[in-house]
Formats: sequence, C-alpha cells, structure tokens
Amino acid sequence: MEKNSILERLRQFDAYPKTLEDFRVKTFGGATITIFSGLLMFVLFLSELNYYLTTDIQPELFVDTTRGQKLNININATFAKIPCAYLSIDAMDVSGEQQLDVDHHLFKQRLDQDGNIKDDKPEKETLGDQSKDIVETVTKALDPSRCESCYGAETDGKKCCNNCEDVREAYRKKGWAFNNAEGISQCEREGWSDKMKSQKNEGCQVYGYLEVNKVAGNFHFAPGKSFQQHHAHVHDLQAFGGQKFNITHAIQHLSFGKDYPGIINPLDNTNQVAEEDQMMFQYFVKVVPTTYVKTNGKTLFTNQYSVTKHSKVVGAATGESGLPGVFVMYELSPMMVKYTEKHRSFMHFLTGVCAIVGGVFTVAGLIDSMVYHSARAIQKKIDLGKAT
Repeated sequence: MEKNSILERLRQFDAYPKTLEDFRVKTFGGATITIFSGLLMFVLFLSELNYYLTTDIQPELFVDTTRGQKLNININATFAKIPCAYLSIDAMDVSGEQQLDVDHHLFKQRLDQDGNIKDDKPEKETLGDQSKDIVETVTKALDPSRCESCYGAETDGKKCCNNCEDVREAYRKKGWAFNNAEGISQCEREGWSDKMKSQKNEGCQVYGYLEVNKVAGNFHFAPGKSFQQHHAHVHDLQAFGGQKFNITHAIQHLSFGKDYPGIINPLDNTNQVAEEDQMMFQYFVKVVPTTYVKTNGKTLFTNQYSVTKHSKVVGAATGESGLPGVFVMYELSPMMVKYTEKHRSFMHFLTGVCAIVGGVFTVAGLIDSMVYHSARAIQKKIDLGKAT
C-alpha cells in the first residue's frame, strides 16, 4: 500500500498528461503538417550541426609591438604590352633609397602577343642599379685589363667602357640618347640589340616574392634601366628613342605574407587596361599586421591590406610629372588584428537542437489545432445549412 501511495504521488508531477486513444482524432491535415514540420526540423538540425562543426573566429585589436620582422610581398602580375627586356623592377624604402640588399625570388617570363608563355626558361630579375657590375661572361672571355672605347662619352672618372652597360652609363652621364646600339662593339658582342629586337611586341609575366624590412616603402614596375642620380631614383628611357609604352596590366595575386582562412586580397584578379600610352598606375596600400591562431595552438604572422587606386597620363604634353609604370606604395598600420580559432560549445549546440525541436513542434501543434477547429466550424455551418 505504501509503495502504491508513493507512485500515486509521483504521478501528480506528470507535466504531460495523456488522453485516451478513443478520444484522439487523426486527420489528413494533421498528417501533412507533421510531415512538413519533420522536414523543417531535419533541415534546421543540419544547419545547427554545420554551425557547431565550424570554428568560431574571435577578432581582437591591439597596438602592434612586434619588431625586427620581415615583410614578405608575394607578386604575380602580367604586362601584355611591355617586353621583359624593357621592364625593370625596383623596391624602395620610405626614405626613397633603393633596397639593394632585398632578399627576393622574382622571375620574368616572356609572353607572346597572345599572352602565351614562350618556350624558354624564366629569367631571375635583378633589383636596383647594377650599372657598375661587369658582365661575368664577358670578363671571363676577354682580357680583364683591357680598356675599350666609350665612343666619345669618356669622363675623367670613367675612361673605359668594357661592356654595353658601361657605354649606356657613360652616355647617360653625358646626357646623350642611347637609342641605337649598332656600331658599338660591346653591345653587339653581348647581343643587346638582338635581345631588344627579338622581344619587341612581346609581353611579360613577373612572379615570385620580395622580402623587405617591415617599414613603409614602395615597389614598382617601369620601363627603362633604373639608377640613382643626385639622390633621386630615375629610369633611363633614352635607349628607347622616345618610344611610348602601354601599361596595360593584370595582377593575378598580390599579398603581404602567407594566406589564412577567409583572407581577402583586394588586388587579386585586377585587370587594368591603359586607355592611353604613358599611363602611371598607383596603388596606395594600407598594410595591417595580422596574427592568426589556429585551434591546435599554431600561430601565423601575416598581413591583410586595403587599397586605393589612382591613374594618370604622364609626360610633357599633359603637364603631369612621373614615370609610366605600376607603382605600389605601402605603409603599415600601428594596430594589429588577432584572429583566434575556437571550437563552439557543445552545450550551445544541444540548446539549439532542443529549441528547434520544441519550437517547431509547438508551432506545428498550434497550426494543426487552428486548421482542425476551422474545418470543424465550417463543417457545422454546412450541416446547419443543409438541415434548414
């Protein structure tokens, strides 16, 4: 008796009282609502499960106190109208001085008029002013103590021009135009003219990376040999005899550091068609140092950036100063962004599933009740109409 009394008292706590089967009415409308509500529960459950399985990214913002790190610049760009022999690549820091000691692996690949890769190996690019260097292949084959002519461009400090670059440098210092290498034995020996003629009407693809100091600076792609003159960075365009250049280009990829999940590089897949010759394209880039911490504890130091674009036609005819080419000016933000991957809470997932099941079940019950009682009310009116 005591046991039955306890069970009776326990029964009073039942929050889900059951009705007798004899009083339950099953309808086609109720079956339809049950099927739709079941499908809705399943879809919402899959959505909640997918949300639970993805990692939660928590961003933080704080002052960047890192020092001594390098900035890795990844580049892949194509110039459809400029041959590789004409194109120079330079990196400069915020003071305007060339970064000659930049660690880089930049390559230039020749392209034909249709943009297809030529059947030769890519050439590794040399940054900065190398006019004082002597061509190794020439010095090995010829007498190192020789003194060849500068063709009238000799100066007190430069009496000998033993290679084509020396002759071009001597002409530049005299202010003479070097637009024809025919008759200059050094250039003919090194195939300078043949190289320029063979690549005419070609394009060029530049790809690889630069590793520079983590300070503001710029890098640029422009025709003509670069050099420093009176602490100014200039390009020698005299060798092209007044030729104008079409700076149409496409940037397939440009990033500062390694990629992380969800990163967006604004200049990726950028195509710029030069509507006129002698155009100067400028990209002003704001680099934001970024740290990405994965769920396994590994930390990735990288960068993201925003960009502003500007272009203009340069030359005496337009009155705009500058050099035709593509210039990327970058500066670093003093703030750093930190992204941390974290697993989502299982209890949150469980709560969401319960909310889905309970919510859909309750709403479906209300709809079923409304449909059932409405149908009964309509049926009663129809029956009364027939009776009268």
